[in-house]
Amino acid sequence: MKNLLERINKLKQEKNAIILAHSYQNIEIDEVADFVGDSLYLSQKARDTKADIIVFAGVYFMAQTAKIISPEKKVLLPNLNAGCLMADMINLNQIIEFKKQHPNLPVVCYINSTAEVKSECDICCTSSNAVEIVKSLKASKVLFVPDANLGKYVESQLNDVEVVTYNGCCPVHDNVTEQNILDARNKYPQAKILIHPECKPTISSLGDYIGSTSGIIDYVKNSQDNQFVIVTEKGVADRLKRDYPDKEFILISNNMLCESMKLTTLEEILYSLENEVNEITIDEDIRKRSSNCIQRMLKVSK
Repeated sequence: MKNLLERINKLKQEKNAIILAHSYQNIEIDEVADFVGDSLYLSQKARDTKADIIVFAGVYFMAQTAKIISPEKKVLLPNLNAGCLMADMINLNQIIEFKKQHPNLPVVCYINSTAEVKSECDICCTSSNAVEIVKSLKASKVLFVPDANLGKYVESQLNDVEVVTYNGCCPVHDNVTEQNILDARNKYPQAKILIHPECKPTISSLGDYIGSTSGIIDYVKNSQDNQFVIVTEKGVADRLKRDYPDKEFILISNNMLCESMKLTTLEEILYSLENEVNEITIDEDIRKRSSNCIQRMLKVSK
């Protein structure tokens, strides 16, 4: 393990490379990551880095986003099978058809989507800035793709905006049930329940805090409470347990596991960086159009 870490870190220096890791990754990835966080944070780091190579420990749409923002850089995805079930729920033809069904409305695209889908949207968002992004449009009605749960959460936070959602979701978050929350309340009455807005709105409303990956982590950091029920992917709970050993963290369900996020290994990171394989490429017309979508978001969320 130590030798593996040393080899990766040495290659990063030799090749002027950085490693970006999402908070849902296996926790040992943090040992070599330059930045660990949620989609917005990693998008900003991809934009600002002076590195020549970006190794993205995440899933396909995240590596695509890095390439869209930084076309001059080589972006590597250590495991090309690391996809996103939500992103796969909508393709180019489906977004075009959805827009035809609801003409002349601004389209907000959750970052959990492909470059092709982003190329047909007006502005991107993440779970941490979705409310801010929709509000910035100053529109009474917007389209939101592909996550219906996040879209409806945004609508619940903005009294004067109707959010028309595409019928997509994150299966991991969508499978959380009301009974899961009620059981947690009964078993851990002193615990704060922290819920990701990719859960159904009926679930989110039962929490003490609703927020993105980074929002949940920040809530714990700033809280005087000592017990928390975590209602998002297991990687977040793992990092909280590591970083706050004096506090107790309960994962809402053993099913809170994104298998795609767990595919990437340290060995694959080493191999991809050593051989510069699994490079992300995007059609230039698609890249430019999807870049407009992302850049508008980054201007709002600086």
